[in-house]
Amino acid sequence: MKDNILLITTDQQRFDTINAWGNQSIFTPHLNYMAAMGVSYKNCYASCPICVPSRTTIMTGRQGYESGVTSNATHAGFMAECMKERSTLPAILTDAGYQTCAKGKMHFEPARAHYGFEEMRLPLDYMRRHDGLWGETRPKAHGVGECEMEPALSTVETKDSITTWIADEAIDFLETRDATRPFFLWASFTKPHPPFDPCRDFWALYEGAPLPLPVTGDWSATLEETPQGFLAGAYENTNMHLLSPWQKQAVRRAYYACITQVDYSLGRIFGALREQGLFENTWVIFTSDHGEMLGDHHMSQKNLFFEGSAHVPLIIMPPQGRGIAHNISVPAYADLGDIYPTILSMAGAAPKVKVSGQDLLKPLPTGRVFYGNSLDRNFCVMEKNYKLVYSAVGNHTLLFDLEKDPMEQHNLGEIAEFSSVRAHLEELLRSHTAAHTPQALDGQGNFKAYDAPRFPGDMPGRWFGFHYRDYSVDTFH
Repeated sequence: MKDNILLITTDQQRFDTINAWGNQSIFTPHLNYMAAMGVSYKNCYASCPICVPSRTTIMTGRQGYESGVTSNATHAGFMAECMKERSTLPAILTDAGYQTCAKGKMHFEPARAHYGFEEMRLPLDYMRRHDGLWGETRPKAHGVGECEMEPALSTVETKDSITTWIADEAIDFLETRDATRPFFLWASFTKPHPPFDPCRDFWALYEGAPLPLPVTGDWSATLEETPQGFLAGAYENTNMHLLSPWQKQAVRRAYYACITQVDYSLGRIFGALREQGLFENTWVIFTSDHGEMLGDHHMSQKNLFFEGSAHVPLIIMPPQGRGIAHNISVPAYADLGDIYPTILSMAGAAPKVKVSGQDLLKPLPTGRVFYGNSLDRNFCVMEKNYKLVYSAVGNHTLLFDLEKDPMEQHNLGEIAEFSSVRAHLEELLRSHTAAHTPQALDGQGNFKAYDAPRFPGDMPGRWFGFHYRDYSVDTFH
């Protein structure tokens, strides 16, 4: 029988939140286990670091700039076309004889569309269950919204949290699956997406912990000096620009606690794999849809191509006992588009459409170039060690050498010595945009520019993620 495949994702987890990858301020024992028993792709990026576009890329193998899904607004039309050709990841696997199941956040539109999965259980089901238990458990009674950065404590105990529920659902599938078929299970955790509301025992775990400070650079020394176009999303969705240093550290404490709470739930899932004898014939993949700026350069949320937002963890743990190389790191660029062809390769299946992603079971090309487009407003190109980010909001361009400056603190874009590097990357980005998203360019081949928000935080509208009982959208966290 073919190998099983378990895809585990978190929501909004940045790359530098794994203890085994060097962060000695966070507890992630089970991600550490995956790193020791698998392969770490330490330079994996999201080509559109927003929830729906990244999930669409995982489901279809098409990048946002290829599918046109570069925002959370809609992907229903594109997904409907994919279903006509049965080209979604679960549709291909179902047709290949796999038992396919999704547990947790999918963020599909419409919310209950299965798009090829045989079975699906969503956070909406968790909320509906608890809505019928008034007086017993009250998730999210603290009132902090789905985008707000201010920390809160969960209003339920760990055993009743949405993180525990998703793990419970995944374990239930493993224990009740059809043992005559291989399975593809996507366990999709909602955390550490805001609200940052860990359960009390995980919040307490980080009391007094020496947490890393947000970084700033020569281009972002103060909030006022930071190019305001890059702050548009943070101003729209959060109050990060109003928070003091100690408040930002409280945010980071809650964020880390949410990640650890997910990690400890992975220990329960791994226990179920061991008890079911599944470690020997199951591939386990871990990643996140995008990161979180977490105060770096005074920014928050996602949709940007700075490291905190677009750089995500990716670990693949092969079936054990086969002598496959493990406890190694791959330095070449990878991206979320690689997950689709990789999983199909694991299943012995092939894509039904042409995709740009690479099968990660094969050596990655060393000369790979990464492109990104978010909202048709934020863009990125990376080649070798250089990274150029551009925001059409405010018409800002920054250039970094990630090898010497991994947290993007020194802008090389205005230094004469690097003018040829900047010009080369700008031309690559313009050509790529003209080929894939020409609507982002004007008639002369230049990017359309938009006014940056006035300092500080002047946005025409604000959306803090207010949700209460809207069961039409899969955005409960």
